[in-house]
Amino acid sequence: MKPDRYGHISDSELLRQFYEDHNNEWLGILLQRYTLLLLGVCMKYLKNEEEAKDSVQQIFLKVIQELHKYKVEYFKSWLYMVAKNHCLMRLREKQGKITIEINERVTANREDETDLQTLVQNDHTLELMAVSLKELNPEQQQCVTLFYLQKKSYQEVSNETGYSMLQVKSYIQNGKRNLKILIERKLNEEASKK
Repeated sequence: MKPDRYGHISDSELLRQFYEDHNNEWLGILLQRYTLLLLGVCMKYLKNEEEAKDSVQQIFLKVIQELHKYKVEYFKSWLYMVAKNHCLMRLREKQGKITIEINERVTANREDETDLQTLVQNDHTLELMAVSLKELNPEQQQCVTLFYLQKKSYQEVSNETGYSMLQVKSYIQNGKRNLKILIERKLNEEASKK
């Protein structure tokens, strides 16, 4: 994954630039920052990799159209709502009226046996996961992304990365453990600030 060359520019600054000159490049930088978060949100609701990837593209288009019409203050939370609403609409279209329970609060059990899947269930934790994922070493980051977010098998991850099966399993196991530690550390830091 390429490092964010514009990492020093805040979301609000990128938005301000966009509203000034209406250059879609600013939006491109902004959306690239949140691609992983969007994919995670779409996977959470749609439970289908192809559909999730397709949805991310549709959300990008919707975001670009909407931002040309409206001024948005808090991009990340607005983007999250656009993504969630998009997924819920797709689910309604697919299954008619279905009841979806959305838990917006952190319900993750923070004890040692907390499972990564439980953490992923939570919306806010998804955001923390996207940030924490970038803190893993490149091998772990790549393997965890392919295995958990793109739902690839060990064999597919091995074929795609060129790592041996043993290396893939090790990177995934260590990446999962490190990711959990990073997420829990961020949750604890947030809790101590309250």
